Amino acid sequence: MSENQSVKTILPFLQNGIAQIALIVKDIEKTVENYWKLFGIGPWHFYTYGKPLVKKMSYHGQLSDYSMRVALSYIGSMRIELIELGEGNTIYQDFVDEHGFGAHHFGVLVDDMQEAIRQAEAAGFKMIQDGAGFGADGDGHYAYLDTEEAIGTTIELIQRPKGRAMPEKVYPPGGKS
Repeated sequence: MSENQSVKTILPFLQNGIAQIALIVKDIEKTVENYWKLFGIGPWHFYTYGKPLVKKMSYHGQLSDYSMRVALSYIGSMRIELIELGEGNTIYQDFVDEHGFGAHHFGVLVDDMQEAIRQAEAAGFKMIQDGAGFGADGDGHYAYLDTEEAIGTTIELIQRPKGRAMPEKVYPPGGKS
């Protein structure tokens, strides 16, 4: 990037700010319970991301089958995502192997995933993992960029689905879904 170019022109999706922070946790059930009991953060919506919910997945440019369990809630207007390792090769396992459990990525919302990936790759940030088709209508797409060396964390691009699939579980019981 030349000194005359700004991040706004190279990666315009960053102008909308961070919409999500994600942590990889050892025990998602216990962590969710702690967030609720200690801080009143919830309700939490649980999903298992993998087949058949996520229709298409890749890892380092190759089609891949993997899974992870996630719990989603909000801290104010910021979405928080907790991720528990599942099966297959993932950037989540890579992170735990290198750093242990903890803060993994910042999520930013995009309207056009393919354009956002193109912009990121033009700026030198390769997509390292993605998944698509997890929305109620088969839409929704997430993609992780290889930004850890440059900024100390990974950036996830998120094109939210128009409607979510029903969560597997909501905590606390009776929490609004």
